[in-house]
Amino acid sequence: MSAAASADTPGTALPAARLDWTPVALVLAIALAALPFVGSLPTWVTLTVAGLAMGMMIFMMASGLTLVFGLMDVMNFAHGIFISVGAYGAATVLTRMSAQMQANSLASDLSAMVPAVLAAIALAGLLGWFFERVLIRPVYGDHLKQILVTMGGLIVFEQLIHVVWGPDIIPLPRPGTITGAFIIGEAAIERYRMLAVIVGLIVFAAMWLLLNRTRIGLLVRAGVENPEMVESLGYRIRRLFIGVFVAGSGLAGLGGAMWAMYQEQVNAQMGMQVLVVIFIVVIIGGLGSVGGCFIGALLVGLIANYTGYLAPKLALGSNILLMVAVLLWRPRGLYPIGKA
Repeated sequence: MSAAASADTPGTALPAARLDWTPVALVLAIALAALPFVGSLPTWVTLTVAGLAMGMMIFMMASGLTLVFGLMDVMNFAHGIFISVGAYGAATVLTRMSAQMQANSLASDLSAMVPAVLAAIALAGLLGWFFERVLIRPVYGDHLKQILVTMGGLIVFEQLIHVVWGPDIIPLPRPGTITGAFIIGEAAIERYRMLAVIVGLIVFAAMWLLLNRTRIGLLVRAGVENPEMVESLGYRIRRLFIGVFVAGSGLAGLGGAMWAMYQEQVNAQMGMQVLVVIFIVVIIGGLGSVGGCFIGALLVGLIANYTGYLAPKLALGSNILLMVAVLLWRPRGLYPIGKA
């Protein structure tokens, strides 16, 4: 029996799609290539962990936006406000629970950090629901109006942050158990950066399982590729849109809370300050691809840290150069829709 006939036989399993490991290998290649230029193994380890931590936090902030782009075809330039609101929500809880953070106990610190992170996710998710219902829904399918409306929403809510929390920068000391560093060999590793790596991996694993092992994930992926087919099967794509938008906003809030503790301060412009980097990651990864967003964020984090150490004057432009190089190599991004 021919291979074609065998493939058409009822009950015959279709061959599994092969995973493209090239972008993953690129992350490893860049890390290893930086070692001779850095010169010192302990310094390289410190820079690498710092780059991975930065990449994980960027991924948390960008992962929701890449789904919104891919599934809803919405150009949401107000995504930064969800990051800022999440940061302020976390800061509000942490400043009111400062006594627990001064106990230098892991249990006490967790009793403050967990509610702070949940508050950040909830507040950003609620704002995302409002944005989708009031601002985004009337302009579906019109990119120019989406840009204008979301930019307007960003400006308005940035000013509302000043009204609610004030215009001043809010200092945000980290809990004692995640402050400082520990030594591995001769390399100093910051505790908070290791925490960021762990949280980022958990978020990525949860999103991968949700998108690839659940019915909701199947609908999301199908909706990204063919929303008309999903609607023809009787599913309400609008509800799916709302859920994705709220979840993406909540992830931005989580990333904002992590970024605020990383910066040890909160200000209304912090979401806008990282928005360009987030869009670079989304474009590098491929619109709608969570796996591409993850690898793209790691590349951005590593390149930024290595370049900042080796050639500080090139640090600001390193992400742009990375985006140009990736798009020249793969114009649709690292993992275009349908491949990751």
